[in-house]
Amino acid sequence: MSSPPPTAVSSRSAGEIVCVAGANGAGKSTLLKTIAGLERPRSGAILFEGERIDHLAAHRITARGIAFVPENRRLFPRLSVRDNLRLGSYLFRGRADRDAPMAQVVALFPRLAERLDQRAETLSGGEQQMLAIGRALMTRPRLLMLDEPSQGIMPKLVDEIFAAAVKIRGAGTTVLIVEQRVTECLEIADRAYVLRTGKVIMRGTAAEIRDDPEIRKAYLGL
Repeated sequence: MSSPPPTAVSSRSAGEIVCVAGANGAGKSTLLKTIAGLERPRSGAILFEGERIDHLAAHRITARGIAFVPENRRLFPRLSVRDNLRLGSYLFRGRADRDAPMAQVVALFPRLAERLDQRAETLSGGEQQMLAIGRALMTRPRLLMLDEPSQGIMPKLVDEIFAAAVKIRGAGTTVLIVEQRVTECLEIADRAYVLRTGKVIMRGTAAEIRDDPEIRKAYLGL
């Protein structure tokens, strides 16, 4: 049974990176799935831009401006990179509305621009993560949620993905990241939360969390 989703995590400012840390089983992934409408909260409410969304179906939450990149990416392996990206633009009917985010995605991830006609299954793990993020960006989200974006990826590509998150923030999109690589995540984050068994046990700026002795010992290995 899943842990109760936290209800005290919020993002007050557009265009920031928020890191969510905690041990395995703390409820981090449950938090993202609940915001995305894939799980229902047992109590409390989820508000986005001042309106409750916890009663909405997942596709309607996406239409409200929230995109979720799950841990397993959920790509279509036999489809091309281009077609996987196009599937992310299903909310838009006009060609111009589809082409503009495509151009932004390939500018953000040049590796994808070089592989548009390749099948997704031929990409490396890091490139597949870029594709999953790119597909989410095709919905033009105001909140992008990433669940363990560095898992199973070589360090060089992890750096590229974190650098992309910074650029996404610079474009005005808030990025909520669940990440085991807490040190790297805190380096790019503005704020952070630490969860334990579904509850927020600490919150603050990324610097405050990073400098806390207990957090350094428990989660940063310092």
